[in-house]
Amino acid sequence: MKKALIAMSGGVDSSVASLLIKEAGYESVGITMKLYDNEDVGIKKSNTCCSLDDIADARAVCNKLGIPYYVFNFRDSFNEKVISRFIKAYENGSTPNPCIDCNKFIKFEHLMHRMKELEMDYVVTGHYARIEYDETLGRFILKKAVDDTKDQSYVLYSLTQDQLAHTLFPLGNMNKTEVRKIAEANGFINAKKHDSQDICFVPNGKYAEFIENYTGKKYEKGDFVDKKGNVLGEHKGIIRYTIGQRKGLGLALPEPMYVCEKDLENNKVILSSNEDLFTSELYADELNLITCDKITEPMRIKAKVRYNQKEQSATVTQVGKDRIHIVFDEPQRAICKGQAVVMYDGDVVVGGGTITE
Repeated sequence: MKKALIAMSGGVDSSVASLLIKEAGYESVGITMKLYDNEDVGIKKSNTCCSLDDIADARAVCNKLGIPYYVFNFRDSFNEKVISRFIKAYENGSTPNPCIDCNKFIKFEHLMHRMKELEMDYVVTGHYARIEYDETLGRFILKKAVDDTKDQSYVLYSLTQDQLAHTLFPLGNMNKTEVRKIAEANGFINAKKHDSQDICFVPNGKYAEFIENYTGKKYEKGDFVDKKGNVLGEHKGIIRYTIGQRKGLGLALPEPMYVCEKDLENNKVILSSNEDLFTSELYADELNLITCDKITEPMRIKAKVRYNQKEQSATVTQVGKDRIHIVFDEPQRAICKGQAVVMYDGDVVVGGGTITE
């Protein structure tokens, strides 16, 4: 009998995934990853990821299914690989995606390692995506979920061939309504629990406030300037602004202006018109390719530069061992350094990387 280690957040998706895996005949063990203490990240309330409520919900589902349940402590790794990288990226003027780092360094690295230590066969999560083996390519491939509104393939592009071979996504062919119905029919305590929308360790979305509280630093004020260098006002610390931002600048300007660049050396935030935010190309590194080992010639793809964006037609060229150059058919708005660019061929993920310029 195949053995599955099921990552359980306490939410409805991972709970239904655990039910489906057990029903499919796998010997199952449920685990919750303890990633931080709420007090460590300045959260007072308990209804966030990794809270006691989540652990209680996950344990209740496992008890109902009659499968063992454990809590694994990954706090040190999460701090080093996710929170610290998140803070460093903002300090360096980038806009990070910590969910991608969490998947890459915690869920599918540490958890896979733990799975092998326990002599189990698969890691199971409640992600909405699909994994298949492509006979023609001789490789495992990652595909978008059937439910396009819940598809999470964008944050999973960093999965390696070994990880894809030992991962199961039971919800990839389902839609959310179906999943909730299954949870209700089985009397799961979390059947109507809301989905988490924000970064788990910054549930109020106030990134700069979190960074200042967590590090104990205060980030210096500086100048807002236009592209000619004219001073327009004072900013409240460079980590508070992202490319494309218009609201919350605290300026009275004769026309709408947007953050287009951050000058770290001189502590200036550069503002421009909306038209100046559009660009047709980018470079990305930290490359992970799924459908091939290397892009040997310019390839037509569709790509997106943020989670909620619709894929856009483009051409990609690999310009180094770990580096790609993408040229879009149409200019794209507010491409941010630090975000991921993920490439698609239809509903198949070709691969992706971190935008550097």
